[in-house]
Amino acid sequence: MSGTGSWPARPPKPGRIAAYLGLGVLGALVGLAGSLVQSGWFPAGLLLALAGSAGLFYGGLRATGTQLGVVAPGAGWLVAVVVLSFGRPEGDGVFGGGIGEMVYLLGGMAVAVMCATMSRTPQPGGR
Repeated sequence: MSGTGSWPARPPKPGRIAAYLGLGVLGALVGLAGSLVQSGWFPAGLLLALAGSAGLFYGGLRATGTQLGVVAPGAGWLVAVVVLSFGRPEGDGVFGGGIGEMVYLLGGMAVAVMCATMSRTPQPGGR
């Protein structure tokens, strides 16, 4: 099939796939750590958790040069935070239901969207 579609011209390299999977796992770990820190040392923990998330998202963008470098850790981060927001049947949960948890959830998503919409790095050999 020839033409200009949305599919890449070449299949992705195994190293790039591994990098995206690694960024996804790292995103889940940052989401887990941020969920624990943000309420433990409020308000400094909240700022630290958001800064760590922003660093991961921006680092993924710069490391890969694509928006998928932000989406991969962002998806891992979001899955970890959403899973941790579910309570257990016994009533235990990581999030207590305060304003800090909402700021962490919405702020982390906003930072991921901001990083994903930033301009991409110039490609080698391009303009």
